[in-house]
Amino acid sequence: MGAAPSPSEIFDRAAAEGQRRLDQSTLELASTSVIAGFTIVFGHIALGIVEGLVEPEFGEVGKIAGALAFGFGLVFLVVGRAELFNENFFDPVAAAVEQSGSWLVSPILRLWAVTFALNLVGGLPFVLLLSVEGALPPSAATVLSETAVELVHRTAVGEFAKAFTGGALVALLSYLLQGVDSVGSRIVLAYIVGVLLALGPFDHVIVTVLHVVFGLFLGAEVGLAALAETTAVTTAGNLVGGLGLVTLTHVAQWKGANETNG
Repeated sequence: MGAAPSPSEIFDRAAAEGQRRLDQSTLELASTSVIAGFTIVFGHIALGIVEGLVEPEFGEVGKIAGALAFGFGLVFLVVGRAELFNENFFDPVAAAVEQSGSWLVSPILRLWAVTFALNLVGGLPFVLLLSVEGALPPSAATVLSETAVELVHRTAVGEFAKAFTGGALVALLSYLLQGVDSVGSRIVLAYIVGVLLALGPFDHVIVTVLHVVFGLFLGAEVGLAALAETTAVTTAGNLVGGLGLVTLTHVAQWKGANETNG
């Protein structure tokens, strides 16, 4: 077994991956974002079905079982190289930092805007399809509806804190994936982060919005105003946690290592 890469080596790998993402053609970026949108819905389905089956018999253990099932949704994303919105925080910023004289603002904003919008474009029709009566077991539909109601009735402060943590988790996953070389290691990392996201539940804006829309389509007491507020607060929390906590601290670590070696 080879030695683990140093933080500087991980950062350099991240920068190379970030540049690849920034250089995607419009067709590649659009298709990748749509694929990620409908892929993560499989995580919602797994959570709803498993929690719906386990909770009546074992109570709160059902939530743990649902989180364990949701983790596979993130595995599908990572192995398939599809990208949700704030998975694109760390790597592109690393690419921008490595380039002297340019912050790549326009390419980064393009990447984030297209990914955010087309993640939803990919996920919403699949959610609508699965909300048709009979598409999911009744117990799964109940779990998804009740969770959606819980999501939109949290306080703004609580929602922001959970989104901050979720953004940090996903950005940390992006960093850690650059530190491993095998598919097996990538699967394990993705699964652990997916389970932690669902256990909190800690919010990733695309995952949370699609979950709330599930409830909306299934007839839960979820209004459009509440959905809009949840989207705004979760996006802000993801940005601060993913960029402010994880990305900037690793940028500082990389700069410090360069100064030491220089």
